[in-house]
Amino acid sequence: MRRLAGPTVTGSRVTASGWGWRHAGRARQAVSGLDLDIRPGERVLVLGPSGAGKSTLMHALAGVLGDDEDGDETGDLFVDGLRPSQARGRVGLVLQDPDSQVVLARVGDDVAFGCENLGVPRAEIWPRVSQALADVGLDLPLRHPTSALSGGQKQRLALAGVLAMRPGLVLLDEPTANLDPDGVVEVRDAVHRSVEASGATLIVIEHRVAVWQDVVDRVIVLDPAGGVLADGPAGTVLSAEGERLAAAGVWIPRFPPAMPHRTEAAGDTLLSAQDLAVGRVPFARRQAVPVADGLDLDVRAGSTLAITGPNGTGKSTLALTLAGLLAPAGGRLAATSALAAGIGEAPHRWRSRDLLERIGTVFQDPEHQFLAGTVRSELLVGPRALGLGAAEQAERVDGLLTRLRLDHLADANPFTLSGGEKRRLSVATVLATRPRLLVLDEPTFGQDARTWAELVRLLAELQGTGTAVVAVTHDDLFVTALADARLTLVPGAGPATGRVVSTGPVASAGPSRPAPPVEGGTP
Repeated sequence: MRRLAGPTVTGSRVTASGWGWRHAGRARQAVSGLDLDIRPGERVLVLGPSGAGKSTLMHALAGVLGDDEDGDETGDLFVDGLRPSQARGRVGLVLQDPDSQVVLARVGDDVAFGCENLGVPRAEIWPRVSQALADVGLDLPLRHPTSALSGGQKQRLALAGVLAMRPGLVLLDEPTANLDPDGVVEVRDAVHRSVEASGATLIVIEHRVAVWQDVVDRVIVLDPAGGVLADGPAGTVLSAEGERLAAAGVWIPRFPPAMPHRTEAAGDTLLSAQDLAVGRVPFARRQAVPVADGLDLDVRAGSTLAITGPNGTGKSTLALTLAGLLAPAGGRLAATSALAAGIGEAPHRWRSRDLLERIGTVFQDPEHQFLAGTVRSELLVGPRALGLGAAEQAERVDGLLTRLRLDHLADANPFTLSGGEKRRLSVATVLATRPRLLVLDEPTFGQDARTWAELVRLLAELQGTGTAVVAVTHDDLFVTALADARLTLVPGAGPATGRVVSTGPVASAGPSRPAPPVEGGTP
């Protein structure tokens, strides 16, 4: 095994005794009664239903949870015998949202940032940077602009920045959530190689149990009611406790969620693209640079189009273009009279009010669309903008709160929710205006098995009533459950190209590359 240059890292010890945390303004603790002892060098997979406090624990261990004004702490939590806020140089954290961790304009500088803050000698920094980038499979020049990276590439960049620091404790919060199948394997293997070679302790939160179970020593399952549901060797926990954990919402390979019943209701074409090119306008430029071109597709009422393909091929850019939030970079995109009677065929020229009732968009990062101070107020933004009466506003909002298991969080600040809860809220805010077309970017990431099934079931029902869905996704089970057609973007020497590779139910869809073994199609 290749050894890391420089001294071997000493793995950190993590201990908790009756530890808990309650976010400010919340009645219930996010985590409570937690007792843990994680040995130096141990590799731990943390599981649990959505909202069990997994991310809260990670933030606490990284020393970034906040102070007394941000919440109330009970019990004790230590890293190497120190409060986490005193051990920050020993801990590296990769968050669910890679955008929040990009701090500099160039790839090399961004990876070097943590090392520079730790006072690593300059002569040692750049070999570390190059090695970390190679480990995570981000084969880009050091001067490559971070603004040009896809969401998945930013996730690899964030991981590279942590690995370059060589911390004693590596914390990964859903590190492969937005990666393509090849990227999932690359990042997992990079993490495994790095902690094996360095001796660092690893704690990873991930719904992809099957991806990580063979590279961790231990599985800890958090209980939303407090403490832990299960704790022990990975194989033992997943086999002996599998049925009980699956019933609680944990993704277990042998217990996939039930697939929804679908009603075939494909109808009128709502959007049509011919030889479409999509791209974004770089800083200080006037013209968009195409990232994908040659795209032909139709979006029909009552159907779901899945957009798949490797990271960096322009999937999110295509989704934003179909949603009317970016102008086409070439070719033609037209809304038909079934969607746009009387307002013109170019969605990017519509007013925001026109879009509100016709095309609803869920961004890859849920926080990019939050506007209000509570979950309930967030859900009311759209209905109020439509001028709906108070009774109809309440009916729509209360129904979505209950259906997406957010009712107990109605008065919570959206930014204090777990990653999975934020995703469900971002979907619910769009559903509250009942648009004819939903454009969703990674709609199922961060979901436990129970909330995944509920979200997919809801989308299937909407599809059955004539709503069209366009979904950018790496979740093969989602594609199998809902998609009528799959458009795969294929990288090339220039812009990516795309073609519909299957029509009709896509349970056995064509030439897209199979994913690594992932239980139940977790996002």
